[in-house]
Amino acid sequence: MPLHALDSTLWFPPVEDAMEDGLLAMGGDVSVERLLLAYRQGIFPWYDGDTPLWWSPDPRFVLYPEKLKVSKSMELLIRKKAFRFSVNEAFPAVIRSCKELQRPGQDGTWITDELETSLIQLHKMGYAHSAEAWLGQELVGGLYGIRLGKLFFGESMFSKASNASKFAFIHFVQQLKKEEVHLIDCQVYTAHLESLGAEMIPRKEFIAVLDTYGAELR
Repeated sequence: MPLHALDSTLWFPPVEDAMEDGLLAMGGDVSVERLLLAYRQGIFPWYDGDTPLWWSPDPRFVLYPEKLKVSKSMELLIRKKAFRFSVNEAFPAVIRSCKELQRPGQDGTWITDELETSLIQLHKMGYAHSAEAWLGQELVGGLYGIRLGKLFFGESMFSKASNASKFAFIHFVQQLKKEEVHLIDCQVYTAHLESLGAEMIPRKEFIAVLDTYGAELR
């Protein structure tokens, strides 16, 4: 299947057209409108230099909130209230921290200035959310993502103190469970998230869940 090239037209090809590694299309922009359209169709962006790449992998890595695994060591940290947990207190700072984080084997960041601006706008519109872990007044860990209906699309996380991002993630998943969020999209496999209960499901199943639980765009 040839790689689709996007232009200024607001559209995406069917996710079934994706390559074996999940790459579906390249180009276009990362405007608020295109990002919302992408998430609603089970597609997410990742950059290669200055060019947006659009992905829909099969299988898809997800976490059902009721399957969250919390280790004994993390249970102890939570009981001790090692960090202060918050939601949406510092969305721009979380984005910036994820953007500036140096990751092993990764040259630069996929969070461009254009994407950062669109994500902050999505936050103001009520679609994008952050969860934070604090030590005193210092933001030491967190994550952000997009929520559509009863689905949350996790995008990125950072940690400046041991277990800070995991602390924020566990608290946030527990909160989403109380809000009856059905599924958290983790996109692609990581051993870190697998240890917290994430699993692979077929893309077809993921799209069916999205169609059932993802709210229509406002």
